[in-house]
Amino acid sequence: MTSENLPPERLEEIRNAVRSKYRTVAMKPEGHFPYPIGKESALKLGYDPLLLEKIPDKVVRQFVGVGNPFKIRTPRSGDYVLDAGCGCGMDTFIAALLAGPQGRAVGIDLTEEMLDSPRSAVAAFELGNVEFRTGSIESLPFDNAALDLVISNGVLNLVPDKAAAFAEIARVLRPEGSFVAADLLVVDAIPSDVLESMDAWSA
Repeated sequence: MTSENLPPERLEEIRNAVRSKYRTVAMKPEGHFPYPIGKESALKLGYDPLLLEKIPDKVVRQFVGVGNPFKIRTPRSGDYVLDAGCGCGMDTFIAALLAGPQGRAVGIDLTEEMLDSPRSAVAAFELGNVEFRTGSIESLPFDNAALDLVISNGVLNLVPDKAAAFAEIARVLRPEGSFVAADLLVVDAIPSDVLESMDAWSA
């Protein structure tokens, strides 16, 4: 969806709707999406089952994504990776595994409750190169040109100010860095009643 001409109060209303929806998803992800979630979804999307076995099971069970960004660009050893809108953190953990002990992966999510599960799983993770922060893609807490790779899985469609989000991603990436997103795309004009719906914005 587009955020063109939306006033600041409307943008914040959309952000609050997304937070509210994903607080509920954090507690019980089943029943909110018209596609598989959890390990079933990850395997259908082509995730490596050997990597999934190295991630705490409760994280994999909560996975909600629309694609597999690692099919396009795999983190290299030593990469500094951002998972923008990390949700349960499954992609963040996979990025940390692939970047190896010399690399690092950080997950950012707008909803504090979504981060409870991955944060509690960090202690059981075999590598100490992963962390999770509360934050917005529209205002990323990183220095300019700090990151080698930014990934995002089914999240940018939820961001009300997409121009700000893309500008922030470009800012934090190194000149040779990569941005890979799996997401939902709009190919037709969106009816005005859908643009007015908070449920549509947070779906």
